Amino acid sequence: MDLFIVFKIYIYMIITWLGHSSFKLQDKIGVDGVTVVTDPYDKEIGLKMPSLEADIVTISHDHHDHNNVEALRGNPFVINCAGEYDTKGVLIEGIDSYHDEEEGKLRGSNTIYRIEIDDISIVHLGDLGHVLDNSQLEKLVGTDILLIPVGGKYTLDAHRAVEVISQIEPRIVIPMHYQTEGLTVEGLDPVEKFIKELGIEPSREEKLKITKKELPQEDMELVILSF
Repeated sequence: MDLFIVFKIYIYMIITWLGHSSFKLQDKIGVDGVTVVTDPYDKEIGLKMPSLEADIVTISHDHHDHNNVEALRGNPFVINCAGEYDTKGVLIEGIDSYHDEEEGKLRGSNTIYRIEIDDISIVHLGDLGHVLDNSQLEKLVGTDILLIPVGGKYTLDAHRAVEVISQIEPRIVIPMHYQTEGLTVEGLDPVEKFIKELGIEPSREEKLKITKKELPQEDMELVILSF
């Protein structure tokens, strides 16, 4: 009798926070996996960008704490402006927005990225500084995981971040761009202020490993990642 061994492969995504507004998004572990890195930063902010290889890099705006592509190994496909992109099986849409509430007059433009990996929709808001208009919201319908700045001063503060979350209605919220140990960017609020404003008890994880089926179906979840 022939013996057949069946290996069941689970496709999952891993989100790792690299500090500030930088994340590593992996569709799965293995040779065929794809790695996306968002907003790699320069060491001038007091943190050291980890040495890793990326297939795709998204840059929300051209500031040194978000655009340090040279810190990454490999020859990644770099996306630094609005538009639609389809590379290495990953669909990405860049959406124009602003770094402040005065249509960029204070800090310039910002690009929001909607990244589709393994049927999971991740939205990285970059250094968004305002609530969203209808045209922007239309492109963010069905967001599963929202990566949102919450530290204030240069971006959304806790109160504005909650407003934007209520506009997008994601299934999972992961905050970024807030005061952490070692970060020398001045004037940012700690994440606790945002947690209190949102009013949801967070789970704290080293990294988020998730499949489409594991996404929350009813109540929104708040996840605080360490790095």
